[in-house]
Amino acid sequence: RQVDKGRITLTSTTTTRTMALSVRGLPKLSSTKASKASTRVVTRASMWYGPDRAKWLGPYSDNACPSYLKGEYPGDYGWDSAGLSADPETFAAYREAELIHARWAMLGALGCVGPELTGDSSLAPNPWFKQGALIFQDGGLDYLGNPSLVHAQSIVAVLACQVVLMGLAEAYRVNGGPAGEGLDKLHPGESFDPLGLADDPDTFAELKVKEIKNGRLAMFSMFGFYVQAIVTGKGPVENWSEHVADPYNVNGFTEVFATKFDPTA
Repeated sequence: RQVDKGRITLTSTTTTRTMALSVRGLPKLSSTKASKASTRVVTRASMWYGPDRAKWLGPYSDNACPSYLKGEYPGDYGWDSAGLSADPETFAAYREAELIHARWAMLGALGCVGPELTGDSSLAPNPWFKQGALIFQDGGLDYLGNPSLVHAQSIVAVLACQVVLMGLAEAYRVNGGPAGEGLDKLHPGESFDPLGLADDPDTFAELKVKEIKNGRLAMFSMFGFYVQAIVTGKGPVENWSEHVADPYNVNGFTEVFATKFDPTA
């Protein structure tokens, strides 16, 4: 009887760990592998996935999370006051749209800061919303001030290359192909993961959470960059430098009512 109880306890522990590791954010493990998984793996996974994950109201979230948000996906904090995730198909579409927009926002935020750090063709600081117009100047646009790196002279050629290359990449992501057929179109891995970041299930699950959290922050940052450009007519780096130099007189409250952006300037 004592042996049977021990077996029951071991089976229960293994089942619990398997459930904790088999949420949508983690690949399913066999009972043998799950029984060998460390306590660190289960604790780390349960922080972001499953019923014991962090929720949007913290300790007051017991009755505030809809039943259809079960912590299966990264970034699920149980908040859906508008009921946008109630339909599974709609939820899947929104998840894909959010993740793709998040990735673009992270690239965009870096792109908005870059021109003020690297400069334009003459290596002079230039705000992001004026950077594209440099292609119309005499001699075109030299990336990083180096004509031998990328020398752009035709906006039509740049647009055509962007449409073709991005269209092919997006079509390949959605429809798959010889190297990506049958893979997850949001997290394909394999040949799309040359650094092997997804090899460890626990690390992969945590990286998914970090990606969506940083992506959501980047989307808010892009919105802030737009507002800053309209209100101050300056880029984020210059706004930040002026605020740091005089935080009491240069901040959102002192600048919000003055629209200084002139598209013709």
